[in-house]
Amino acid sequence: MAHPMFVKHQDLLGAAVHAIESRGGWSPYADDVAAFGANAAEEGRQAFFDAYADAQFYLDQPGVVGRGGGEVSPYGLSLNVSYPKCSADALIAAAKTAMPAWTKAGPDVRAGVCAEILARLNARSIDLAYATMHTAGQSFAMAFQDGGPRAQERGLEAVACAWREMKHVPYRASWHKARGQLPPLKAEKRYAVVPRGVALVLPSATAPTWSSYPGIFASLATGNAVIVKPHPAAILPLAITVALARQTLKEAGFDASLASLLVDTAAAPVAKDVAQKPEIRIIDHAGDADFGAWLEDNARQALVFAETPGVNCIVVDAAENYAGMLDNIAYTLSLDSGQAAGTPQAIFVSRQGVRTPAATVPAERFCRDLAAAVGRLLEDPHRAVDVLGAIQSPATLARLEALARGGEVVRGADAIVHPQWPAAAVRTPLLLKAAANDAGAWMADSCGAVAFIVETATTAESLAFAERAMREKGALTFSVHSDNDNIVQLAEDACLRTGVALALNLTGAVVVNRPMAFSDYRATGANPAASGTLTDSGFVAGRFFVLQSYRGA
Repeated sequence: MAHPMFVKHQDLLGAAVHAIESRGGWSPYADDVAAFGANAAEEGRQAFFDAYADAQFYLDQPGVVGRGGGEVSPYGLSLNVSYPKCSADALIAAAKTAMPAWTKAGPDVRAGVCAEILARLNARSIDLAYATMHTAGQSFAMAFQDGGPRAQERGLEAVACAWREMKHVPYRASWHKARGQLPPLKAEKRYAVVPRGVALVLPSATAPTWSSYPGIFASLATGNAVIVKPHPAAILPLAITVALARQTLKEAGFDASLASLLVDTAAAPVAKDVAQKPEIRIIDHAGDADFGAWLEDNARQALVFAETPGVNCIVVDAAENYAGMLDNIAYTLSLDSGQAAGTPQAIFVSRQGVRTPAATVPAERFCRDLAAAVGRLLEDPHRAVDVLGAIQSPATLARLEALARGGEVVRGADAIVHPQWPAAAVRTPLLLKAAANDAGAWMADSCGAVAFIVETATTAESLAFAERAMREKGALTFSVHSDNDNIVQLAEDACLRTGVALALNLTGAVVVNRPMAFSDYRATGANPAASGTLTDSGFVAGRFFVLQSYRGA
């Protein structure tokens, strides 16, 4: 008999597969807070602090050696949540013990259980929103969407992609080969999908659920156990996730140790040691580029999916809707304080200016106009904090101050007093001018709240510099504004050579740093910024093997 969780979610999984294949866009989870009740936000806020502030988070995991935690909200308060610290070896041993029954359950059961976990996470979206807000620094509205429904969509997308890929493997086959006058050769064959091994997930601090759910659910759906090692500054959203996953797995009849939480501290990190253990066969990492490169070089026993920001670029040549282009760039740079991995860092404009229907705008005026567009967007403090959120890391604040002291400032990183959280670290984007030949500035790793406007001789030179950045550092996004077919062709050719996704002439609400599940391929795996795509067949297929057995007829 089919597992009840698969029966419950079979239609959802089928719709998800259809959405993956059509790529037209689909949203299985409501991303409006009002869908959870008229007073859901305020009631959820009170419930969140009642449940988690100054609390000991309970997880029934093996190998507990103490407690850890110590997250401080970017909004200026100490959460003071403690979590069980467990031995990595104990979690790995428990994960390996849990996997055989999960493997034998088969693709349908695993997909159904994963879909049920996601449904229960969706019901807890308000909790996850506040947990994301007070660890990652996003505003509540953005934390609700990206920490809740949109992360869950990415998780379901991974489950559906894995389910579809595994279903391509038949359960059995009758094989025969004719041999002329001799009796034919015959065999009855059976095929089984088996997991690669224990998976380690290393999310980013600025998007803890969004950056981890694809890896978590792709690995679970393909039969692997998962150990989640959050960033020490953003544990709570993933602790909630793991606790709910463990409860659901247990109710479904499986060992809860298929999902576990590994907590460490910035002073005593464990990721490198765990990543090199021979039992770890899959690693999903989002965040620091140097650490991503280290994983690929040193965790040789594992299949590594590493995603880092790279240097995302914008080339401005011409704009039919100049004001709309400025507003789109301003919003893109400001969203989540520029801490999203796809946020542009280098904006190239030529000394020949920006062509518009009215006139050619000189490069110097473009700088002023962009600064003014950022100012208009963020002049109302209530609107500003909803767009910006708060700076997640004190290191980002220190870097902003150092860059402002040493660079040519187009618009400063102004402090904004949050109407509700006056101690929050809220800053507007820092806009700096940089010389084209000063690649050490505009190509440096400076994720978060800073963008460089780089003046070049021509748009062709702008494209050349952008291509250099994408080739050497990689990128998740590349935006071009032009009405010239030759320039567009050159941009498309550069993207083909460097393996970076291209966005042309965005002027409305669609921005490059908010990719949509079931439509956008996140990253490409074809440049140094990422070693895979979220989510395609390549993202899931390497997480399992196919074994066969056969007997002669």
